[in-house]
Amino acid sequence: MRQRQAAETKDRIVAAARQLMTERGFDGTTIAQIASIAGTSAPTVYAAFGSKRGILVELMNRARFGAAYQDLVRDSGATDPVERLRKVAAITRRIYDGESAEAQLLHGVGAVAPDLAALGQEQETTRYDSQARAVEALSASGKLRPDLSVEAVRDILWTLTSRDTYRMLVAVRGWSSEAYEAWLADLLVSALLAD
Repeated sequence: MRQRQAAETKDRIVAAARQLMTERGFDGTTIAQIASIAGTSAPTVYAAFGSKRGILVELMNRARFGAAYQDLVRDSGATDPVERLRKVAAITRRIYDGESAEAQLLHGVGAVAPDLAALGQEQETTRYDSQARAVEALSASGKLRPDLSVEAVRDILWTLTSRDTYRMLVAVRGWSSEAYEAWLADLLVSALLAD
């Protein structure tokens, strides 16, 4: 009962923060405002998340790693390298589609909110580290381009699947996320695999 109540309180806090940060931006939102809308106290918000940054991390994680992402990851164990890279493109799209509203909070605020710039850097490091398994599987397939080292493959994969590329093509240039996924899949295959 107590755990359920705590989870419900956290859900209300996250929902209130999402609403306020979307309307007012990260800097324009206070813990007191979040607590008021969530129907709780500021000390409860601090106890649950530690800071606005902690709330934003939770927002990003919930947006990225929802049920649709989990389904894709479960089905991502393809042994064929072409199929594996197409799954990478699908997972990348799903993550960025899911977090697009929250990611806008991070974009361009590094100069005024160094804490958010650090959060973005942490996420990029995590993304780079999490791609190691996919690169190992690609390497084991023996289908990688012979002129690329495993480290180069990992760097290329990390670069091509960046949030900035998604944002520029989908949010700025108006591509559909489906077109982005198809382009990324084709590019990964041609850039990383031998003919």
